[in-house]
Amino acid sequence: MLTEPRSGLLASWGNALIAGLVSPDEAVLAVVGEDAVHRVEGLPGESAPVGLTLALGRLRALGATGLRVALPAPGHPLGLSGPPEFNARALEAEEAVVCHGVALGLVPEVYKAGPEGDVHVEVVWHCLPVREAPPADVPSLGEAERELAEALREATQILSRLDVAGSGPVAEAAVDAYRARAERGREVLAPGYPPRAVRVLELAQRVALLISVAYENGHGGAVSASEMAARHEALRPVERTARRAQVAAYNAFVEERERGVR
Repeated sequence: MLTEPRSGLLASWGNALIAGLVSPDEAVLAVVGEDAVHRVEGLPGESAPVGLTLALGRLRALGATGLRVALPAPGHPLGLSGPPEFNARALEAEEAVVCHGVALGLVPEVYKAGPEGDVHVEVVWHCLPVREAPPADVPSLGEAERELAEALREATQILSRLDVAGSGPVAEAAVDAYRARAERGREVLAPGYPPRAVRVLELAQRVALLISVAYENGHGGAVSASEMAARHEALRPVERTARRAQVAAYNAFVEERERGVR
């Protein structure tokens, strides 16, 4: 139902590795997760795809001092700075990682094979040039936290009025299940992130989960065309706000470095 973006994992643990807070093996294990393997294609100086350990080391040697996340959607190039070729590929994947300190970005392409229940997943990260410019529409952590709290209140009121499944017991059960999984050892962010970033990401993930439940459990009591349209209108800005908050949380490590906090 709710999956953490691979770009978030790569940026989070890549930042911890670059800062010397985790070992290469720890970082790669956390990024790959349940996937079979991750490779990086198009890395400068490499004629063939390479593993994540070598790729992260090479990016650091090329000048990367941090990794940012982009989570774009149609009409919303969140976290991107160009050029058009990179933006188009990132938009198709709905996520990307942008290096800070070197004009390169990474876009994942996922390959799946095997029967249901035994799916083999391989990920190829395409390394491409990016434009060195401020990322689009990324709020500060403080802005993201305020926007998210306000959007969640407004959306909950609207969804409850429309009797949408995502605002009732089904949603709460899903959130409880998600929390139980999280308490079994999943780290929200890699070591080195400020507590506020962890808090913002947890809230953004909770909001994203509620939106997912609302979409997956039908229309609830919103049976008329106008009510269904109202439901989508209520969810759309909240979904955007949740994505903005996720990006702000993942990017907090680099933002603090830029401000000289670390």
